[in-house]
Amino acid sequence: MPNTYTQIHIQTVFAVQNRQSLIRGRWRAELYKYITGIIQNNNHKVLQINGMADHIHILFGMRPTQSLSELMKQVKQDSSKWINNKGLVNGRFSWQSGYGAFSYSKSEIPVIINYIKNQEEHHKQVAFQDEYLKLLQDFDVKYDERYILKPVL
Repeated sequence: MPNTYTQIHIQTVFAVQNRQSLIRGRWRAELYKYITGIIQNNNHKVLQINGMADHIHILFGMRPTQSLSELMKQVKQDSSKWINNKGLVNGRFSWQSGYGAFSYSKSEIPVIINYIKNQEEHHKQVAFQDEYLKLLQDFDVKYDERYILKPVL
């Protein structure tokens, strides 16, 4: 669309179904490349992607040509299908329903990139559920506890 100029930075966070630790180090980087490709093919720009065995963080520049919910639906569906087609886990892989999404100003981007890059160090001190709840609270996002992160099985 001519004369449309935006600067939208979004961090999304979502977990493996039942917060199981299924994302293995041996194929994690390949998963991140695949997800980056999905986002880029939708004309958005990945700035940082990383996570842990049970969840993922993605920081990206978003163009207003697609809704966030449609993009996340595609990322989660296509990456689940990719994991299952490659047989990377025993049984069926799926992401937990829903996601968290948080917007940032340009000046905050270097800090958020560093935060996402250092997930392993961060989670030596902070559990994922605590991290996620803190994000929701910091951004004053109202939530229903019945739907927040199903427990680890």
